Amino acid sequence: MSTRPLGVVGGSGLYRMAGLEGAREESVRTPFGEPSDAFITGTLKGRPIVFLARHGRGHRLLPTEINFRANICGFKMLGAERIVSISAVGSMREELRPLDVVLPDQFIDWTRQRPSTFFGGGAVAHVAFAQPVCPDLRGVLAAAAQGVARRLHDGGTYLCMEGPQFSTRAESLLYRAWGIDVIGMTNAQEAKLAREAEICYATLAMVTDYDCWREGEEAVTVEEVVARLDENAAVAQSIVARALERLVEARPCACATALENAILTDRARIPTETRERLRPIAGRYLD
Repeated sequence: MSTRPLGVVGGSGLYRMAGLEGAREESVRTPFGEPSDAFITGTLKGRPIVFLARHGRGHRLLPTEINFRANICGFKMLGAERIVSISAVGSMREELRPLDVVLPDQFIDWTRQRPSTFFGGGAVAHVAFAQPVCPDLRGVLAAAAQGVARRLHDGGTYLCMEGPQFSTRAESLLYRAWGIDVIGMTNAQEAKLAREAEICYATLAMVTDYDCWREGEEAVTVEEVVARLDENAAVAQSIVARALERLVEARPCACATALENAILTDRARIPTETRERLRPIAGRYLD
């Protein structure tokens, strides 16, 4: 059993974790600014958990306005070594139906306006990212979803678009031609930053709609998406609760040592300000 808290990012429709015992708010000040909201810590079935509403409680932040660096850094500062991202997505394939659960194993970052690294300012690092999702954590989620998810699809490519608008039909058809499975607006930055922070990351992609590629159908509407959020949120929380029982302390995956050989800058040349900013993320590699 893992004694480290599991980090959970709640997406659209999921702003709290049901059944969380001893819940309390933790306001974390990070070197990268303010997270989306206060973190909620507690236990679920006796296992520690740290929860954050990605868009803030009340859904106040656009995808582009989210301070992804502060969010991931906050999880790191609170001791989380694994993060499960619960995310509403659109389906780009006929067989991925609304209310299905997808466990993506690849991302395409189609955003244009978001910081996606903790580094810079005199410190350069290049982490391996060929496998952007932790295979061990994804395996735990796959096992936990058996018998809970109506239909589970293990693997797939998630395209992260800028938003906040949904796709045009031409864009939607282009993404299908690329072989995309699901589309969303938030997970690429989380995955990149989690890898730099040596945190295991996996996505529970909860399908709400078919985007707008299907001929002869009306384009996706907000009403259609919102109508499915509550059911998806309940399924996601059940999967997370079951996943907690399967987590062990050891992390044999490469995520745990992602920065070991990634920082190229001569340590003596890293500016003091940059060194202090990076300390919560990479402190053990800077001294």
